[in-house]
Amino acid sequence: MSDDTAPATTVTRPRVPRGVAMAGLAVAMFLVVFSTAMVNLAGPAIRESLRLSAAELTMVASGYLVALAGLLLLGGRLADLLGPRRIFLAGMTGYLAASVFCALAADGFMLISARVVQGIGAAVLMPSSLALLLSLHPSPAGRTRAMGVWGVVTGLGSLLGVFFGGTLTELLGWQAVFWTPVPFGVVSAFMVWYAVQASPRRPGRFDVLGAVTITVAISALAVSLILAAEVGWGSPGTVIGFGLGVVSLLSFVIVERRCSHPLVPLGIVRDRRVILPGSLIMMLGATMTSLLFFLPLYQQEALGMGAPATGLAQTPFAGMIILGSAVAPTLARLIGPQRALQVALALLLAGLLLLAPEPTAGGISLSLIGAFLLLGTGFGIGTITTTTMAVRDSREGESGLVSGVISTAQQLGGAVGLAALAGIAIGSATAGEDISFTTAFLAQSTLIAAAFAVSLIPFGRTPGVESPTAATTVGTR
Repeated sequence: MSDDTAPATTVTRPRVPRGVAMAGLAVAMFLVVFSTAMVNLAGPAIRESLRLSAAELTMVASGYLVALAGLLLLGGRLADLLGPRRIFLAGMTGYLAASVFCALAADGFMLISARVVQGIGAAVLMPSSLALLLSLHPSPAGRTRAMGVWGVVTGLGSLLGVFFGGTLTELLGWQAVFWTPVPFGVVSAFMVWYAVQASPRRPGRFDVLGAVTITVAISALAVSLILAAEVGWGSPGTVIGFGLGVVSLLSFVIVERRCSHPLVPLGIVRDRRVILPGSLIMMLGATMTSLLFFLPLYQQEALGMGAPATGLAQTPFAGMIILGSAVAPTLARLIGPQRALQVALALLLAGLLLLAPEPTAGGISLSLIGAFLLLGTGFGIGTITTTTMAVRDSREGESGLVSGVISTAQQLGGAVGLAALAGIAIGSATAGEDISFTTAFLAQSTLIAAAFAVSLIPFGRTPGVESPTAATTVGTR
């Protein structure tokens, strides 16, 4: 081939405005948050239609979360080595296919299995979306603006999800909450495919054994916590599950210590500036995930509200998350991030204690709306502030790793926390009820009180602990 013809072979398509790619990625993040919020609202209808027990309904949510938490870091590694656009499209394809199977599910086993696959798709989709977003905005100022848009999109997804989830369930059935993301996903995939150029593969290896051991550990522990409420703590299934979970967790530590390309360099978890925010984000993740699971059941079963009214009543909660996220940086600047975090935890504790008493009347009440306002504000401020505290002192080359560890901690807290708190609430139920909501809210209050105690510890770099080198963090997210 001559030099004259060479340039023609390298032009694949005309230059596309960056906004098209940004819009496609925003739609992707929107649909994941939107879908999750809708599924929570549809929980009671799913349970009634498929005749699920309380434990099986918990597995519908936990199956998704376990897969997401266990494979999130591996998904980031795949995006780094195989190219984020390629992995984004693969993750979106898997996520949408699983959504279709969820909508077609005829029994609990099929729905839970499809939700696990959906979690795997999300674990691949989310880090590749972030990688593409960062590649579109190389400057720090551009990335700050982009992350602001990202936060608004996720907030809107949650807000619209709780509003439309109840309405769609009432009008079209629970299957609609799984069909709805499909057209959004198709549009997003097309926009990203068209607007983002494919990147070449990079040399490197996958820590597959690390991903397998941590996923098995999370899965075994979560299932065991749910089984304990159903068949008892001394049952063979519960004991075997806990044993498998502990062995897998120890195996993960051994694998990461010996692996030349670990998912999580273990040196970073000895750093106080990472481990303290990480533990707090796990507690916040456990509380928020379990709360979003319990609230629709509480509103519909204990307060007698219909699905549309349930979603409408939760809009102040989602709205205050957006507002709390927006004011978090200003509050941290005025009173300091650690005090801002303590304010957020105090708001969360007050909101949960408002929910805890047995309801004396049905429907929407001032105490319910007040609890939603307090909880939304607390979660908005708390999540943003804790994440900022974790990454603010990151050295060059380690911010991606720290962000990945914090994101995984949040999802891990949600997966295991939901299983544990649901197990406690199911196990405490009296005759005539499947779940003790008072026990659930009090257990969450205890968790937030423990988080408040942790927040009193001075944060800072642990003396003598070195951060991972840039070489160990390449490709980890």
